[in-house]
Amino acid sequence: MKTSAKGVAFIAAQEGVVTRAYRDAAGVWTIGVGHTAAAGPPIPTPGMTISRDEALAIFKGDLPRFERRVESALGAVGSTAFDGGVSFDFNTGAIDRASWVGLFRKGEAMAARASLLQWTRAGGRKLAGLVRRREAEARLIFAGSYGTAVGASAEEIRAWQADLAALGFYKGAIDGVAGPVSRDAVVAYQRSHPDLVADGIVGPATLASIARDLAARRAAAAAGAVVAAGGAATAAATGAAGSAHPLIYGGLVLLALAAVASVVLLWRYGSELHRIVIAKKGS
Repeated sequence: MKTSAKGVAFIAAQEGVVTRAYRDAAGVWTIGVGHTAAAGPPIPTPGMTISRDEALAIFKGDLPRFERRVESALGAVGSTAFDGGVSFDFNTGAIDRASWVGLFRKGEAMAARASLLQWTRAGGRKLAGLVRRREAEARLIFAGSYGTAVGASAEEIRAWQADLAALGFYKGAIDGVAGPVSRDAVVAYQRSHPDLVADGIVGPATLASIARDLAARRAAAAAGAVVAAGGAATAAATGAAGSAHPLIYGGLVLLALAAVASVVLLWRYGSELHRIVIAKKGS
C-alpha cells in the first residue's frame, strides 16, 4: 500500500517541514520532514537549505520503508488506518512491536486505541505534542478522520515556556499564551544558537535544540553531584585515616572520575538516541 496524499499532508503537518538543516534532540543533523542521513541521500549538513517542495519530495522518498513495515504489521486495512499507522511508525519506529497493533488486528478497537494513546513520552517526559499527535492518529485509525491542522495547544506552549525559563531565556508567566514576551524569549534563544533561524517560531528545530540543552544541563548537574559526592567521600576517608596513603586517595579520585565519565556517556549515547527521543512505553 501507499500513503495517500492526505496521509502525506497529515504526517508532514505532525512532523513539521524544516527547510534548513538542524540537529535533532540526539544531535543528528536533520532537514525537511524528519530526514536524516540514515534514510539516505541527501545527507543533511550544517548550513544546508532546501525548498519546501524539495522537503516534501525527499519525504515521499523516505516513506516506502515505513509503508512496507506498516503493511506487514497491520495487514489489509483501509487507507486512513494505513496512513495513521505510517504516521505512528515514522515517529516511533515501533509498529512491529507496539501492543496496540495486535489488539487492532483482533478487532479490539477500544483497547487498541487506549494502548496507542500511551505512546506519549520522550526522554522520560510526557510531552503535550505527543499527546496531541497520538490523539490525531487515533482519530485517523479508528474514526477515519484526518482532522484539520491546528496550532500548538496551551499545554504545549506552557511546556516550552517552562523549558526556556529553566534555560534562563523566559522571565514571564508560564501561562500557555504565546504573546510578545514569549516570542521575544524564543527569538533571544534562537539568536544564541547559530544553527537556528531567529523567527520566533517554536518548530521542530527549536524544540530539538531546547531538549538538547536541557539534557546537557541535567547531565552536567548529575556529573557535578558525583564529583561533590566523590570529594566528600575522599575527604572523609582522608580524615578518618589521618594521613591517608597516596594510593588510597588516588584510587578514590579515579573512582569519582570514572563515575563522571559514566554519567556523560549515558547521557550522550543512552536515552537521547535518534527517534527518539520517543520512549517506547506502549509495549
